[in-house]
Formats: sequence, C-alpha cells, structure tokens
Amino acid sequence: MNSKIHLSGMEFYAHHGCFKEERQVGTHFKVDLILEYDATQAAQSDDVAQTVNYQTVYLEVKKIMQQPVNLLETLCQNILSILWENYPQVTYAEVTVHKMNPALGGKVAAVSVTRNKALHPDLHTRSSNT
Repeated sequence: MNSKIHLSGMEFYAHHGCFKEERQVGTHFKVDLILEYDATQAAQSDDVAQTVNYQTVYLEVKKIMQQPVNLLETLCQNILSILWENYPQVTYAEVTVHKMNPALGGKVAAVSVTRNKALHPDLHTRSSNT
C-alpha cells in the first residue's frame, strides 16, 4: 500500500543564484518534499529501519542546500538524485524549492521550482505527472 511522507517548509539560509551578490550575501530558501513508498512493513513492524527515515532525508537535503549552485532547477535535480541513490523503497518524489524574497525589482514573496520523478519505475504504481 502506497504511503506518502511530506517534509514541508524546511528552511535554509544559503548562497544560491546567478548573481555575485546572491552568492556573497545569501538568502532564505524553503524546500517541500513529497515521497511515496510502500509503508506496509513499517506499519506492521513499528520499526524505523523498515521505513524512510525522514530525519536522514532532511540531513541530506540540508547538505545539498549548503552547496551553492546557480539554479533552483539544479537544486531540485540534486535532491532527486540523492533520493534515487539512497532510498530504493521510494517510488516517486516531488521537490519544490522556494527562494524567499527574490530581488526581482518589486515585492515578491517567493519564486519556486517544482520537479518530480518516478525514482524506481519498476515499483511505481502511478504516473509521475501528478
């Protein structure tokens, strides 16, 4: 049976962006992550080793957020890649990276990029377009 883990509003201060000022000063980012997986064994055993440990996922996202890149799209891809490598039980992931208060010449709360991926298609039971 498919289950979802939502890690919502993970906050980071980081130095991502195409402009020198963004890399020097930095800004606030938020990351939202949805992971789909089969939680049947975890629910029956009540054993964290049988599930996706969301503390470990958070720490991996934090590590990626500390490595400056130019694009939000790259951040999303890097997060999806580490999930694919380290969590074979995850069948689908969706990540949204929000750059808070971007310098766009006016008041904008955030600019966001969302990417999703069927991480292990042989285990995936739904379209990755959702």
